[in-house]
Amino acid sequence: MDIDTRLLRYFNAVAEEGNLTRAAQRLFIAQPSLTKQIKQLESNLGLELFVRSRAGMELTPAGRALADEVLELLRGWDRSLRCARRAATTSARVLRVGFVASAANEKTQEIIAEFTRRRPDWRVELRQTEWSDPTAGLATGDADAALLRLPFPGQRELHVRILITEPRWIALPAGHRLAPRAEVPFSELYDEPFVATPEASGWWREYWLATEEREGRPVRIGAVAHNPDEWLNAVAHGRGVSLTPEATARFYQRPDLVYRPVTGVSPSQVGVAWPREAHPGPHLDDFVAACLAVCAAGPAGAQAA
Repeated sequence: MDIDTRLLRYFNAVAEEGNLTRAAQRLFIAQPSLTKQIKQLESNLGLELFVRSRAGMELTPAGRALADEVLELLRGWDRSLRCARRAATTSARVLRVGFVASAANEKTQEIIAEFTRRRPDWRVELRQTEWSDPTAGLATGDADAALLRLPFPGQRELHVRILITEPRWIALPAGHRLAPRAEVPFSELYDEPFVATPEASGWWREYWLATEEREGRPVRIGAVAHNPDEWLNAVAHGRGVSLTPEATARFYQRPDLVYRPVTGVSPSQVGVAWPREAHPGPHLDDFVAACLAVCAAGPAGAQAA
């Protein structure tokens, strides 16, 4: 029997969440569509996997047995797919480098040039993802390495070397009451609505909301953005403010936005990341070496996560 892995991923999300609404939000699909997919899986298998209860979606004995096995099955398939994709790009001498927003700031092109100097017969292909995938394609096997803001979900399963440390600033609409300030204490932002990344971005979302540095004050979410354009527009239109790396003030200048240094929050870091599961090969070794050389991370800045 052949089963679409997409249906198994939907099943796993519902099994883990125990709730169709939360699972649909996590998967970024409509709840009626998710319900239809679960029914299709049950029909294909000839098994009842869930029963509805007051608490949500409760696994049947058959559903529990499948849930105990499906996650490892999906992980095994994902590993196999990543290996196949890496083999294809290695054969073509293409290094796929993922990033989410600003990659390694102004150092990005220098890194590519340094890698090309070391591997003149290779080509770097930069791939940008939305904020719903803070691993920039590493989790799906769509990238061989990535230049990422730390921390991010799944970081512990990857090799990571820190490249850049820079302050976090605040992005404000130009007419905001704090815009005239030269510097803003984070405590004065506690009650402001914030523009957040999607919940699926996990720790990354929490870090950019500085949830651990609010002295117990809750976060107000004014808007959710999936990419830099949505984020810029949400802030400019006054739907919320947002912490951002200092480099954003250089990359995303707009007349309806201002950026100010913030005191009372920890700095931001950029790292190069790649999978742990297999030896990366000399080409990826050379890319990491190029990153470290250009960013001058040195022994103090180079650490595994």
